[in-house]
Amino acid sequence: MACTTILVGKNASNDRSTMIARTDDGHFDVKKLVVISPKEQKRSYKSVLSHVVVELPDNPLSYTACPNVKPDSGIWAATGINAAGVGMTATETITSNPRVLAADPPVELKKPKTRREQEVPGGIGEEDILILVLPYIRSAREGVLRLAALLEQYGTYESNGIAFNDENEIWWMETIGGHHWMAKRVPDEAVVVMPNQFGLDSFDLADAFGPQTNHLCSADLREFIAENHLDLNQDGTFNPRNVFGSHSDQDHVYNTPRAWFMGRYLTPRTHRWDGPNAEFTPESDDIPWSFVPERKLAVEDVKYLLSSNYQGTPYNPYLNQDTGMRGKYRSIGINRTGVTSVCQIRDGLPVELRGVEWICFASTSFDALLPVYTCVDRMPDYLSKVAPDCSTENFYWASALICALADHSYNQCIQHIDRYQNAVMAKGRQLLLEYDKKMLEQGNYQLAAEANEALARMAKEQTNKTLNKVLQAASETMKNGYNRADN
Repeated sequence: MACTTILVGKNASNDRSTMIARTDDGHFDVKKLVVISPKEQKRSYKSVLSHVVVELPDNPLSYTACPNVKPDSGIWAATGINAAGVGMTATETITSNPRVLAADPPVELKKPKTRREQEVPGGIGEEDILILVLPYIRSAREGVLRLAALLEQYGTYESNGIAFNDENEIWWMETIGGHHWMAKRVPDEAVVVMPNQFGLDSFDLADAFGPQTNHLCSADLREFIAENHLDLNQDGTFNPRNVFGSHSDQDHVYNTPRAWFMGRYLTPRTHRWDGPNAEFTPESDDIPWSFVPERKLAVEDVKYLLSSNYQGTPYNPYLNQDTGMRGKYRSIGINRTGVTSVCQIRDGLPVELRGVEWICFASTSFDALLPVYTCVDRMPDYLSKVAPDCSTENFYWASALICALADHSYNQCIQHIDRYQNAVMAKGRQLLLEYDKKMLEQGNYQLAAEANEALARMAKEQTNKTLNKVLQAASETMKNGYNRADN
């Protein structure tokens, strides 16, 4: 699953909230936003892809999730916030190298080749992780520890990065081979950018094997590195990316350019990003994992970055004139995104109001980001009642239609898209302010469900209005257009 992740520490955000955000870039997966109650949470879970069976605790919390509408290959819950005000996004597919994968091979499903052989289940993966962890944790750190225990017991068949946030902390966790892992607390003043690569470029092993204040890892990680001669660092500084990551030609086209664009946006003056004397280029292997941004970030900034197509650079695929580099690199905003979410845990509010999940379906480049409260029993039909077949009666399919039409006629549609995205964001924020005030004054958090219905109605109105406009614009640019005056 090719995704892009951004993590915003509380002192790097405009309102002291923590934010974990990710584009879920699958294969045009049809998605919905739902609430899973404790009664609905399974007590015995079986993975569709790996056939592993995991017994689950009896005390789950309710949580939001963005599962696939078609369950053929599993649930793929993607992202959510639970009733304790803890967010999780799972997962960012990351890279590794043959040395790591040989030393601790992925735990893959082994199907019997003869009738006498028994099937051997594989480990857990992106299909499963959110369901196995989010309902059972009450802090971001607890998320790391629960997933670590599952990885050590069952293993994984893929390399993944997972983020957790609560009111105070964000933790980023990366798997290493089949069973190993490491996790780091995101500095409060930092913003992390993750483009499908092993990301961590610094790690304090003394802390991980001592007080564990900001670093956690597998109990045998030191021995694992030494026994398998994995450390490629020369200067005595431990850079995990040089040990567990990759530096391939494919990275330079598909992954590192995204980190370059995001770093360039966050620190335009701190570093040189362009020209012959640039510190970092789109193909640099040493782009930092985290940055202290030159100004604080709001949700709008996160949305912009996750929507980007290298605007202001010669790599933008929508440039009118080909520079010879147009479309050279994989954009952040991409056609096959199923859902993008920003799990925002807000500072200083009651736990019932703390979590706001911002949702955007289909390609982020053309669609709007809608906030909803997560302390509810169910989501509005416009977000949750999504069928496999196309329909303008839900946010997913209406968003997907806008994307396809606007991409086809970019120059004619982009002004409609800008106005649409800004309108949903502004009106969404207005409703949050209105209902935050009501619920804090009245102490009635049941009003969150009413607020979500109002937010969904607003989104439907703005989405349908925009769909009409981009359909008209796209129709006017059809190749078979002809008038008598064209003779």
